[in-house]
Amino acid sequence: MEQKPFIRVAVGVIINPEGQVLLAQRPDGKPWSGWWEFPGGKIEEGENVHQALARELKEELDIEIATSYPWVSFTYDYPKTTVELSFCRVYDWKGEVRGLEQQAFAWTMPTQANQLGEILPASVEPLKWLTLPESYAISHFQQADIQERYWQKFEQLLNQGIKLFQFREPNWSEGVGHGTLKALFEKMLAKCHAHGAKLIINSIHPRAWWALADGVQLRAQDAVQLDERPIDSNKLMGVSCHHLADILYAQHLNADFMVLGHVETTPSHPDAPPLGWETFQQFAYEAGRPVFAIGGQSLHNLAKAKEYGAHGVAFIRG
Repeated sequence: MEQKPFIRVAVGVIINPEGQVLLAQRPDGKPWSGWWEFPGGKIEEGENVHQALARELKEELDIEIATSYPWVSFTYDYPKTTVELSFCRVYDWKGEVRGLEQQAFAWTMPTQANQLGEILPASVEPLKWLTLPESYAISHFQQADIQERYWQKFEQLLNQGIKLFQFREPNWSEGVGHGTLKALFEKMLAKCHAHGAKLIINSIHPRAWWALADGVQLRAQDAVQLDERPIDSNKLMGVSCHHLADILYAQHLNADFMVLGHVETTPSHPDAPPLGWETFQQFAYEAGRPVFAIGGQSLHNLAKAKEYGAHGVAFIRG
């Protein structure tokens, strides 16, 4: 059997200040003509991903970029080719977008992209991933007598526009499945929904609660016990990862995203060496889907985390 050509491609996820992403229609005469995709093209010999992307965007759209942020990489098998796609987010450019190859292009919100027409298969999942917020806050009620302090901090996060939260209370004195804790979870869920935010529940809590939440965050030790995705595809599923083996389990379960760390030294893991940013970047490249950096992170770390391939940051607000 003849082996299919293997092509490495740099892909630009160009995002404007309104949160719209740029898609281009493949021109006549090319495979999949008329289908919509992210702009980009083949990585030539001697080029890195950013160099190839900068060249392709100039040739295709007449814009110049100085910076791109590595985001997600994966391999897609088309009928006639195998393509390794390296997606990079781009927020700033010089010039006005023009279709130099006579191709149509459009700015669209990721949730509305299918209104343009047929989406190239390899672009479907990245459009879904773009709907994930870049900040992921983890609850920290900790114990009943200080919960009011956390409610105040939680309200601050909602007012700052945080749209993704995780309910995770491993140290609750009455137990992780106690009714008092469920009442807190249900109250937090209602507040999230009132602000247009989503609440995911950590798998340390009873499975009966999972269906109430907007998704589940699986601990690594729980993910390894599963043979298939434990929730419906219309809900979010994240997996907490610490090394490459965890990433493989997350891929097997078709996780929507991963939380990877700890990246930097944290008080909660004083004796465990951190991954560091270089190792984080290597692991994130292998993930094949969005990765949140955790461990010593905050909203102030978001720009740095993106430089190393993170989708965003996850943090505990105590």
